[in-house]
Amino acid sequence: MSLLRRALGAVRNPVVKWAFLAVAVGLAVYAVWATWDDLVDAAGRLSLGTVAASVVLTVAYVLSTLVAWRVVLADLGSPLPARAAVAVFGLSQIGKYVPGGVWNVVAAAELGASHRIPRRRSLAAMAVAVLISVVSGTVVGTACLPFFSVDSLGAWSWVAVVAPVLAVLLLPPVLTRVIGVAFRLARREPLEKPLSWRGLGAASAWSVVGWLLAGAQVWVLATGLGLEVTPQTFALAVGGYALAWVVGFLIVLVPAGAGAREGVLLAVMGAAMPHAELLLTVLLSRALMTLVDLGLAAAGGMLVRRDEPESVATAHGDRPS
Repeated sequence: MSLLRRALGAVRNPVVKWAFLAVAVGLAVYAVWATWDDLVDAAGRLSLGTVAASVVLTVAYVLSTLVAWRVVLADLGSPLPARAAVAVFGLSQIGKYVPGGVWNVVAAAELGASHRIPRRRSLAAMAVAVLISVVSGTVVGTACLPFFSVDSLGAWSWVAVVAPVLAVLLLPPVLTRVIGVAFRLARREPLEKPLSWRGLGAASAWSVVGWLLAGAQVWVLATGLGLEVTPQTFALAVGGYALAWVVGFLIVLVPAGAGAREGVLLAVMGAAMPHAELLLTVLLSRALMTLVDLGLAAAGGMLVRRDEPESVATAHGDRPS
């Protein structure tokens, strides 16, 4: 929490804000540029329909994570209109591309402050949303373990033990207490209201939907490159992506789990299709996720700029046209 507190203090400096934004965008763009040749090769082997379906699934996945976060934020007492939610969430998510694992949380707190959301509430909402993703991803991955190959199954047997323990954290009384302890250690005021069963349940459901959509994106790309079209391979893609995301998130030294996520997917799905085709699948999956993140950030930035004149006019007592 001390790291988070120092980061929050630093990001309030305007120079740091712009430097952070420039670095985050640069790293995200580099993630696409670095694998551009392989991505062009992959796109040439895929049909336009397959690529289009993958893009739609990617957008739907990212939006489902936005909705899950928005549900948590509303449950904590700060319902946010759709436009504002896109602005705050979209811009904050490029913080994933800066090593450290806390920058998207910090960015969401600072951006939310412009919408009169207390920073401690923004911090809690994003932290809870991320925790829900980690727990639900682990649970979804565990449910899909029977579809893993014998070679890769042994490496993931520990997940079946960890998942039920993590699931306990999603009980509102438990999670509210955990947040309270964390805020006390950080010397911050406690939340005004506890998390509800309904709010956490809805956010968890949206998170599970997200894993299904993300797995479907990988599956559509993989089947376009030769993976057998069966319910078993779909479950393999869903479980593989969920666990790959969790591992990538836990390795905070690399931006957005770069490399770690792809390595896990290669290991989990390696027995289901040839290596070259699988490598192209995971590279294109990563690129689509990155491009959609950038697109959502761009949309958020446009909404922020569009709303600024209204804010200035309102502050001077003028009525926006």
